[in-house]
Amino acid sequence: MPVSVDYVARETASNLWRNRLMTIAAVLTVAVSLSLVGAALLLRQGSANATGTLERGTKVTVWMQPGASSQQIHAVGTQLSQLSDVQQPCQYWNKTRNFQEARQLLPSDVLQATSVAQMPTSYWCVPLQLSDAAQVQKSFSGTAGVLAVTEPSQAIHNEETVINIVKWSFLAVAVVLIVSAAVLILNTIRMAIFARRREVSVMKLVGATNWFIRVPFMSEGLLQGFIGSVLAAGVVYLLYVLVNHWGSGRTTSNIFTAIHTSAPEMILTNVVVVIVGMAIGTIGSAIAIRRFLDV
Repeated sequence: MPVSVDYVARETASNLWRNRLMTIAAVLTVAVSLSLVGAALLLRQGSANATGTLERGTKVTVWMQPGASSQQIHAVGTQLSQLSDVQQPCQYWNKTRNFQEARQLLPSDVLQATSVAQMPTSYWCVPLQLSDAAQVQKSFSGTAGVLAVTEPSQAIHNEETVINIVKWSFLAVAVVLIVSAAVLILNTIRMAIFARRREVSVMKLVGATNWFIRVPFMSEGLLQGFIGSVLAAGVVYLLYVLVNHWGSGRTTSNIFTAIHTSAPEMILTNVVVVIVGMAIGTIGSAIAIRRFLDV
């Protein structure tokens, strides 16, 4: 018995209208759960972009002792110029420049007790990779004339840890809601089939194939999943717009301004969201109808 498109459309519309409250509940559950899935996927990509941005901005600072001789300062500069794991050349900051920088960072009462002569000179180097920063720190710690070597890799790792915790938390909640959405769709289809169980039995007795009976109900679940996933895609797009808007034009560099995604990344995320939503609806419907086909 062939399955016509007209028959599938009529039966799907009839089932959806008959169980409209359950249908709305299923669609909203899919939309909420997939919104979290899409947000988690977008956050995953944003965290990768943020990590790259933070790592590219990493600088290793070699602070010279305030009383270091010109020979010691020159020797450290020569050693830095010979390193292959930092971008060349490293920037040299004299006492005056460091003092001016300190004026913007230190409290006024601390700055009043400090003079230009007491400030150290420094070298600022950009490592080729984040892991190279620790190697530079290890190499120059304890060198004659060197006061300290600082690098922000620990702060970057802490920010990455926070991003990962948020990302996996989103994914965990999303998985729970996806399962809930699948169960709700399954129950919606079951109710629709149960209300028409006599009709299904008669169709089986007159020779209707399982697929002839199954397709309208599967299309119902497919449509519920599709509508819910489209709503979720809209939420993901809104999140993309807000994150990129908040992150644009900022003069300060932090983890929030660094998390940005491109339009192709957002589109790919939404494609995944829609596919997952349609799969949830179809698979849930297919599972729900199986027990009613054994007549």
